[in-house]
Formats: sequence, C-alpha cells, structure tokens
Amino acid sequence: MTTEDSTGPARRAGLPARRRSPLAMTVLALLYEAPMHVYRMHRLIRERAKDDVVNVGSRNSIHQAVERLVRDGLVRVHERDGDGRGRTVYALTDDGEAALRSWLADAIATPRAEYPELPAALSYAVVLGPHELAALLARRLERLEEMLTGPAPEQTAAMHGLVRVLVLEDEYRRAVLTAERDWVRAVLDDLRSGALAWSEEQIRALAQGG
Repeated sequence: MTTEDSTGPARRAGLPARRRSPLAMTVLALLYEAPMHVYRMHRLIRERAKDDVVNVGSRNSIHQAVERLVRDGLVRVHERDGDGRGRTVYALTDDGEAALRSWLADAIATPRAEYPELPAALSYAVVLGPHELAALLARRLERLEEMLTGPAPEQTAAMHGLVRVLVLEDEYRRAVLTAERDWVRAVLDDLRSGALAWSEEQIRALAQGG
C-alpha cells in the first residue's frame, strides 16, 4: 500500500476510499479554516512556507487537487465568483472534514517506507570512486549547513507569536536536516581518512563471485 493511495482509518470508518496526498491534505486543512478560492490557498501556502513540505509546482496544481476533491465529495463550491473577480470560493464538506481527520491520524500514527532520491543514489555510490563521492558529499554538506542557518523553529514561533503546534513541521524538518548533516560529515571524515575506501577491482571481483 502506497502513501498516496492509503485511506487508513477512513476505510475502517466506512468512508469511501479516496486518494491521499500531501497537497490534498493541505487543501482540506486550509478549507477547514474557512471557505476560500484557489488564489488565496496558493498565497497562504507561500506565506506560511508550506511549499517547503508540500510540492506545489504552480497554482494549477492546486486547481487540479481541488477539482479532484470536488469530484470525491470532500470539497464543494461555496460561492461561484464570490469575490467579483471570477474566482470560485470552495468550502469543506462534512465528508471532507472526516477524511482530513482520518488522513492526519493515519499519516501521523503510521510510519511508512518512503523512497527519497538520496538513499537510492547511495545504494549505487560504488559506481563512483571514493574521491568523487567525497567531493559530492562535501558539496551536499555545504548545502545542508546553509539550510540550517535560518531561525530555529522556537525563534520563528517567538517572533510571530505562534504556539508550538504551528511549527512542529519545522521542528521535524530541522531535526531531519541536522541528522543528515551529522551523518554526511561522519561519512566524509571516513572517506578522507581512508577508513571508507574501495577499488573498481574489488567491486568487479565481488560481482564475479570472487
């Protein structure tokens, strides 16, 4: 079962099976606050930096997500062209709120195997030589350090008068980035010291069963 197709408790609660995605959850969560049009959703996602945790390629991505949620009965048209600028305002349905709560419960409580690109690339790092891998990891370490230079989540909360629950995703992302930075730094030290090394001859011998 993939994360996107999972319905978790929703299926057990008797709700129709619907596809879950981070963007769909974001749209439902925004509409839980108040009815709004897609332009406002897009602006709030940007203002609240939710695009750091949800892949929003363009406003059209939100339009497509909303249209699917309308078809699924989780979102309804609240007011067509409600703001006088040709913008349809959408609202959450009762099923939409139930699905949102179910998706959040399942996503938070149930760990799932995810398939990010880095582990896949590392599984074939043997194709690279130790020096090349070290150079690439050094570049990644620089980028990770840059990403960690911003304000800590507790600072952000204090600056904007936010309660902690509103920056939990920032705490999580920072913890993951910090762990990755420390791991990359340790592997880089081993590569530079020679504690982690291999040769093409060794790998070809292993591949041939020798």
